[in-house]
Amino acid sequence: MIIDCHTHLNQYESLEKISSLEERVKKLILEMSSHNVDHSVILSSYKVNEQRPSTLQLIEAIKKYDNLSLVAGYSIDNHTEDDLKQYRKWIKDGLVKGLKIYCGYEHYYPYDKKYQKAYDVCVEFGVPVMVHTGDTFSEKGKLKFSHPLNLDEVAVDNPELKIVMCHLGNPWIEDCQEVVYKNDNVYADMSGLAVGKFDHFFEKIMMEKVAELINYAGEPRYLLYGTDWPISDMDSYLNFVAKLKLKREYRDKLMYKNAKELFKI
Repeated sequence: MIIDCHTHLNQYESLEKISSLEERVKKLILEMSSHNVDHSVILSSYKVNEQRPSTLQLIEAIKKYDNLSLVAGYSIDNHTEDDLKQYRKWIKDGLVKGLKIYCGYEHYYPYDKKYQKAYDVCVEFGVPVMVHTGDTFSEKGKLKFSHPLNLDEVAVDNPELKIVMCHLGNPWIEDCQEVVYKNDNVYADMSGLAVGKFDHFFEKIMMEKVAELINYAGEPRYLLYGTDWPISDMDSYLNFVAKLKLKREYRDKLMYKNAKELFKI
C-alpha cells in the first residue's frame, strides 16, 4: 500500500493548462492510478485566489473519492475566528484530517502565540498539524521562519500535539533529524525534496542524507512518504524511495502505516 501524505491541487506551472479544479482532481487520480498510489492527502493553501482553491471548494471537489483526504491550510493573516470554528466542525465531521501552517511563506514563527488556537483544535481531535519547513518555493519566503529547530519549542510546549515537519526541513536535514529524535510527537514528511524529477547527482546526495536521518533518529515511526505533487514527480519519487535500503517493516511504516495511523485513514 502507498499513501502520499503531501499533494496539492493548486494551479501550479505544471498544471497551468488545467484551469478546472475538477480536471485537476482527475489528473491527480490518474497519476495515482498510474503509479499504484492508494491514497493521497491534499493540502489547501494559506490563501485563496484563482489558482488556489479554498478548503470548502476542495471538500466539494473530492467528496466522491474515498481515496482522497484533505488537510486545511491555516493562516494567521487570512483566517478569522469563524474560519477556525468551521475548520473545527469539518475536523469533527471527518472532512478535514488536520491543519497546515505555512511558516516561511507567511512571516511568523510556528511558536507564535497566534497559532495556539489552531494547535488546540488539533489536540482536541487528535489530528496533526503540518508545518512548512526548509526552503520556500517562492522568493518572497523568509527562511528564518521555516527553520526546523523552531518546531522544538512547539513540540515541548504542546506535548499532546502531533506535528508533521514538511520536507524534512531541507536543506537543514541534520536539524530535522535531531528534532524528530528528541520529540516523540514530531513526525517528518519527505515531500518536495526535488522540483520535478530527481537528477542522478541530486538523488545520490538526498539518499545519503535520508539514510543518515534514519540511522540517527532510529526506527522510522516518525517518517512519512509524500511527494508535493504536482511540484514533484510521482514516478521519480517512487524510484527514489525504492533505492533506500530499508527493512520491509520499516518500508511499510514509511509508505503507509505511519500516515494511516496519523491521519486516521
